[in-house]
Amino acid sequence: MEERRVIKTKFIIPFLVVIFASICCSIAVDTISANQIVKHNETIVSPRETFELGFFRPVNSTNHYVGIWYKTIPKQTVVWVANRNKPLTDNSSELTLTLQGVLILRNPTTGVVIWSTGNSSSAVSVKNPIGRLLDTGNFIIQEEGGDINQEDPIWQSFDFITDTLLAGMKQGRNFVTGIERNMTSWKSNDDPALGDFSYWIDTRGYPQCNLCERGGKIKFRAGPWNGLRFTGIPYMKPNEFFTFTFVLNSNEVYYQYELKDNSVFMRLVLNTSGHPERLLWSHSKQEWALFNSPIKDNCDEYAVCGPYGSCNIEDSPNCQCLKGFEPKSPDQWRDTNWSSGCRHTITLDCKSTEGFKMYSNLKLPDTTESWYDLTMTLVECEKKCKSNCSCTAYTYTNRSGSGSGSGCVLWFGGLIDIRTFAEDGDSLYIRLSASELESEENSSRSSSAARKVQVIIPVAFVVLVILASICLFYSFKRKKKQQQETIGNISRHGGENRSGDEDLELPLFGLSTIHAATNNFSLNNKLGEGGFGPVYKSEVVFQGILEDGHEIAVKRLSKTSTQGLHEFMNEVISISKLQHRNLVKLMGCCIEGAETMLIYEYMPNNGLDSFIFDKTQSELLDWTARYRIIDGIARGLLYLHQDSRLRIIHRDLKLSNILLDMDMNPKISDFGMARTFGGNQIEANTNRVVGTYGYMAPEYAGDGNFSIKSDVYSFGVLVLEIVCGRRNRGFAQNENFNNLIGHAWSLHNEGRSLELADKCLGESINVSQVLRSIHVSLLCVQRHPEDRPTMTNVILMLGSEGPLPSPNEPGFYVGDTKHDTTPVSSSCGISNNELSISVLSGR
Repeated sequence: MEERRVIKTKFIIPFLVVIFASICCSIAVDTISANQIVKHNETIVSPRETFELGFFRPVNSTNHYVGIWYKTIPKQTVVWVANRNKPLTDNSSELTLTLQGVLILRNPTTGVVIWSTGNSSSAVSVKNPIGRLLDTGNFIIQEEGGDINQEDPIWQSFDFITDTLLAGMKQGRNFVTGIERNMTSWKSNDDPALGDFSYWIDTRGYPQCNLCERGGKIKFRAGPWNGLRFTGIPYMKPNEFFTFTFVLNSNEVYYQYELKDNSVFMRLVLNTSGHPERLLWSHSKQEWALFNSPIKDNCDEYAVCGPYGSCNIEDSPNCQCLKGFEPKSPDQWRDTNWSSGCRHTITLDCKSTEGFKMYSNLKLPDTTESWYDLTMTLVECEKKCKSNCSCTAYTYTNRSGSGSGSGCVLWFGGLIDIRTFAEDGDSLYIRLSASELESEENSSRSSSAARKVQVIIPVAFVVLVILASICLFYSFKRKKKQQQETIGNISRHGGENRSGDEDLELPLFGLSTIHAATNNFSLNNKLGEGGFGPVYKSEVVFQGILEDGHEIAVKRLSKTSTQGLHEFMNEVISISKLQHRNLVKLMGCCIEGAETMLIYEYMPNNGLDSFIFDKTQSELLDWTARYRIIDGIARGLLYLHQDSRLRIIHRDLKLSNILLDMDMNPKISDFGMARTFGGNQIEANTNRVVGTYGYMAPEYAGDGNFSIKSDVYSFGVLVLEIVCGRRNRGFAQNENFNNLIGHAWSLHNEGRSLELADKCLGESINVSQVLRSIHVSLLCVQRHPEDRPTMTNVILMLGSEGPLPSPNEPGFYVGDTKHDTTPVSSSCGISNNELSISVLSGR
């Protein structure tokens, strides 16, 4: 307790001075400038007063620490501690920011530095440093006037995680800087010193998330990332509170989550008992409630069943050997000591007849001794594993929602820490001998025959029920048959992609339903018109089409359209089953009488061209928004080229076919001219050249040859237009160029690429990202298809900071008309319009 001052009347003026000084000391600030001192009775508060930084003392402790905690939560909840291993024994210490941008905690009496953010000699070039506490809970040191959203401040607390992972924090490792961001528990609830447990991303082999005790012993393994979640946490799914992501590239690997609603308080904590817990603040109960925890049962214990053993919490006993394996020590196994694990029933001898059996719904084994390649296919992965006798199993690194995937990870030696889930686990391909594979195949056939016999009687009963139901639903069937006949007629008239056995599974809606939604196709509801026909939006939020009541867009085939039936079938077949956040969603169709319509989700911000090529609207898209749009388009194309059910070539990628939703997220649309490939097919030839001048690749416009690389060319043109804000067609910078590509190529060769940037970008421009985007676009528009990168490489190049290869001369490049002799394809017209052409004669 501070001593009370005795104030006398004659000292009233000094008293007022003291009172004023006390009030000033209690005022919280949101920044600290160089040489400014923060004492025990002062705090730094984030702008919206979400977090507070200052000195605190745990409830049952006499020690003091510098930390960050929630300001508005009654029970003090500390999320970060600076001097966790060097406590203060009194309240005389001060926190100071030096002119070199170093935060120092020291005893002002002795001058001893207790804790600091780093060596001041590494930051001597800093000018006017300030410390700032953000609303995210991140305390950063940066130069005064700097952007609070910059990725690399001088120093930030988010790089030095204690026991809490907040939204926006990166848990993982930066390969460039060497910074590792791992969670470590407190020693006790009253002592924030380094505890006995750590939760971290293990990068030895394919990265995985481990919970370790002091000394490195693994207690729990969340497993590697499979493209959707950590394989050991099957309940880790999209939810209403937060989104999550996992990034792995040449620069860094990290896990991160973001809150959907900033008013929600949520944190991931590694408690003193070694349990990771995601906690959610309950305003009604005024307490932290457990949202979830990855450790739920005995099967979460690391390697409980030993090598080749699988733990299933629903079995008794929990541990079982995988099929094709037997207990290594039967006596120990009977005594429920499973640590020795299992071995192959038939020993492997590395013969060419050995193969792989797929095991489903598993938690993938420990990847410490694994190897991976993110670009390989599953077929290539199997070949690589089979060619190495030490390779025991393989699977893909990036799983899609349909269960298939891409990338490759190989295991060597025993497979440890496997568990079986009831559903939604991962697939693993394990090496077995030829005789064991044959035995498994015979067993599968016998089981299949037994199942057929068991199914005959129920099937017969079902058939009788169906036959009886036909009479009751005759009228309905008649209408359905009429609709199917209409689809059949359309199918016979068009659709390059139609294979004869496509199952569209697309909802059919009645004409009356569409009339009600569009107010009988009112002109007030008309959004525009293309080669297919007019497009209308629903007049109101229409519950009959979408369960969540979103607006819809109806694309109606015009009676005078030149591209109707063929494009309709192409669109339906191409995207009826595709699901990706950067593809426009086809909700259904209406085929009734003479009407043919497609029903899409409504995009309130229309096409990207309405922003980029409009002088007023373009100012609404700063560089951050444009770069996010470029990345979204690239990811949508990657899904079409590699991860979708069929490989899809769009063939008409342009700005007007990129729609923007409410949050300005890009969605690729208009698949009427698309082609689908099956298997490993990557290119084809056509006599029916379709697309838009200015976006078509040379080999396609001239000879009808198209592939994923022709879409890459269109993407390159599109990126140049987004960066520059000018159209490729009809571009007139000076007399030497007749398109944007030629101008960009010339500026690149002269080292002046930055001049391409749209002038309206102003201060939002990120020079590094702009130059990288232009460089990548020039790689995409190279004359020869084999020189262009795949969309996988495009995304990696856009997201990294490493060196890029030099581009070769682009296709349709037109240089100095007086001196340049480069031939130009006659298919490259000079028209300023961007109408899609349905048919050209391929040469």
